[in-house]
Amino acid sequence: MKIAIIGYGKMGKMIEQIAISRGHTIVSIIDKDNQQDYESPEFASADVAIEFTNPTAAYGNYLKAFAKGVKVVSGSTGWMKDHGDDVRRLCNEEGHTLFWASNFSVGVAIFSAVNRYLAKIMNGFPQYDVRMEETHHVHKLDAPSGTAITLAEDIVDNLDRKTGWAKGLMTAPDGEVTGDRSVGGDKVAIDSVRRGEVPGIHSITYNSEADSITITHDAHSREGFALGAVLAAEYTKEHSGLLTIGDMFKF
Repeated sequence: MKIAIIGYGKMGKMIEQIAISRGHTIVSIIDKDNQQDYESPEFASADVAIEFTNPTAAYGNYLKAFAKGVKVVSGSTGWMKDHGDDVRRLCNEEGHTLFWASNFSVGVAIFSAVNRYLAKIMNGFPQYDVRMEETHHVHKLDAPSGTAITLAEDIVDNLDRKTGWAKGLMTAPDGEVTGDRSVGGDKVAIDSVRRGEVPGIHSITYNSEADSITITHDAHSREGFALGAVLAAEYTKEHSGLLTIGDMFKF
């Protein structure tokens, strides 16, 4: 398979290594300094482009790839609020293809399935309240993380007493804590921590007066995310439309 890489930071370099190890060919690498390469025949020849950039660049990258008829796999977060409706239209009505996930880790896909199942169980036990904490490296721009938001939305879909999520406490790299511990009983609170080079930790806790239950996914490195993105590219080559992890993994 011919793969283009959009965003050549740590994740982009790891995706390159894993894609090559799986027998794929990297035909184009686009970063902020060579945007003109979107117009190259090498980029247009890609079966799939894998995009990991930032919230402000992602949507524009999708449009540039779509204009060349290239399918996109993206792990960029933070763009959905402003551009989600347009991307859905482009994929569902205009024939373009985007596989988007807030997290491509196989472990997180399994963790998400456990999260949904636990929420369904807890729907029958109103004595338990639920909140979440996500911890990431100091370079992450958005908070809460896209993965935390996706997990919270899955809880809301399966727990009748919750109508949405809200930002809880934010612990900055210097230790400063801002935000509000109380977000309203009908909301899933998401606390965020930024420290060191943590790839990503997500913990969901159900707490009652009698006890608490916590489930946690702790990423040891970015390698799991990169492998998942390449697996998604392999899947996307043979599928079309607006795709998600749920399409690829039938848990």
